[in-house]
Amino acid sequence: MRKINFLRKKIYFLCAVLALLLICVNVTSVQAASEAEKGRILFISSYSYGWDTVQIQIEGIKAGVNGQAVLDYEFMDTKRVNDETSAQQFYEGLKYRMSKVDPYDVVILGDDAALLFAVEHQEDLFAGIPLVFEGVNDIDLALELSKDPMITGVVEKLSVEKNIEFGRVLYPNATRVVAILDSSITGQAERKSFYSHAAKYPDLIFDEIDTSSLTTDELKQAISQVGEDSILIYIVMTEDASGKQYTNEESVKLIAEHANVPAMRMVEGGIGQGLLGGNVVSMHLSGEIAANLAMEIINGRPASELAVIAESPNVYCVDELVMKKFGLSMDLVPEGAEIVNHQPDFWERNKEALIPGGAFVTFLLVIISWVVYDNFRRRKLMIELAEAHEIMESAAMHDFLTGIPNRSKFMTDLNELIEEQIPCTLMMLDIDGFKQINDTYGHAAGDEALQQLADRLKSVKSPILQPYRYAGDEFIVLIRSAQPQILEKSAVQCHQLFDKPFKLAGKSNPVSGSIGLASYPSDADDAEKLIACADEAMYQVKKSGKNNYGFYKDSKDE
Repeated sequence: MRKINFLRKKIYFLCAVLALLLICVNVTSVQAASEAEKGRILFISSYSYGWDTVQIQIEGIKAGVNGQAVLDYEFMDTKRVNDETSAQQFYEGLKYRMSKVDPYDVVILGDDAALLFAVEHQEDLFAGIPLVFEGVNDIDLALELSKDPMITGVVEKLSVEKNIEFGRVLYPNATRVVAILDSSITGQAERKSFYSHAAKYPDLIFDEIDTSSLTTDELKQAISQVGEDSILIYIVMTEDASGKQYTNEESVKLIAEHANVPAMRMVEGGIGQGLLGGNVVSMHLSGEIAANLAMEIINGRPASELAVIAESPNVYCVDELVMKKFGLSMDLVPEGAEIVNHQPDFWERNKEALIPGGAFVTFLLVIISWVVYDNFRRRKLMIELAEAHEIMESAAMHDFLTGIPNRSKFMTDLNELIEEQIPCTLMMLDIDGFKQINDTYGHAAGDEALQQLADRLKSVKSPILQPYRYAGDEFIVLIRSAQPQILEKSAVQCHQLFDKPFKLAGKSNPVSGSIGLASYPSDADDAEKLIACADEAMYQVKKSGKNNYGFYKDSKDE
């Protein structure tokens, strides 16, 4: 009997162990399945992880991925070693590693060298894998390579112009602009961009400190000799003629120690460590945007549908300590700028003592509030009158039938853009055969068609597109861009608004529309001419059979 009980207990124990093993296997399988369901992203940086802007990029990429994909990293380290041997070794190592891991869904490329490497080895390493670049400052190259349907991304544009303007606010009497550059791939691209602005500032002398051609001592001397008649901009410094290789931190330290004027910076790295800052490319935001594009691809959207984001993610960022070091007022800093090393003011230092005092003052104000009640009531009446006035002004600038801005508002907005010399495009659009709709179904149906088209135009979610009711059945969409890729996409998007039938007099009816586009300043340099060009482009579309879109520049050739 004892043997039977012992045997029974043994069987129970073995069953329990088996059940536990099955649970563990199932949990492992679920975890493996969950991991397999995630996309796989490879980030290839042109530099090393020790380069501070790379760390900022990675944090941005992580924010964009948000744990929804597996993220791996590779570093080319071209800031320290940039020769054929290093490139070949990186290629061979990457090829081997990729052969040992699961395929990647998307490859994110940080900066120019990584993009060039990926394009060079696209067939043997990245065949069929979408490539998303970020931090690329050779914009012409990026746009050219993005013609490949497997390549898209976000460009990096160091705003030399905005930093010169900021520098002139700080030093109105400056006569020179001096850039600190080297002869790296990045330095060569930025040198070209830097000197391309010279024509816009004929009163300034454009000069540079080429770190690759100066010894360490010569470099220190050259930086220290830049005086208050100059705007100093640090762009890139990875080496000098003595053979010394610089990390970004070392470059920043050398410049901060020897510069006698504030050194401006156009990327985030180094601000807060002795450089002034300025209008900088947000490497965090650049990485996050690239990751968002990668996740769209992983979620099923083809890379060919994702246009290159040509608007560089730039912000103003300024070190308050540097401003004070050189006796510059913080009032000169652009509104909304990010402030590094902020020094607390009187309120911030003493708020713990001031808050109770403020509470006491508030109590006294409550006691005497009845004295000023009548004055408050009259002030409230004035506010209500002002609000009513604002409502009336708003009504005067909007079309009563469709609710979208009217012709008056359009002319105001267009003239402001032209006055500020901001490139823009008019998309003139009207309903084909609108008179026939009125004659067939009545004017009420015609109003329905106009309202439905206005609603569809409002549904186009884009920060650069604004629709207006121009006149009759004519609408105008004002596009705050003149870039061909954006215009083509916008024209297609608006033309597709007619794909769905319109409901007229209770029945679904097909309605088509004709669209004409003209751009400022390429097609016309004032508002009236631009409107006429857009109207001419639309007329050519109607003349050619309607239900299409066309550009004024194309109609001139016909």
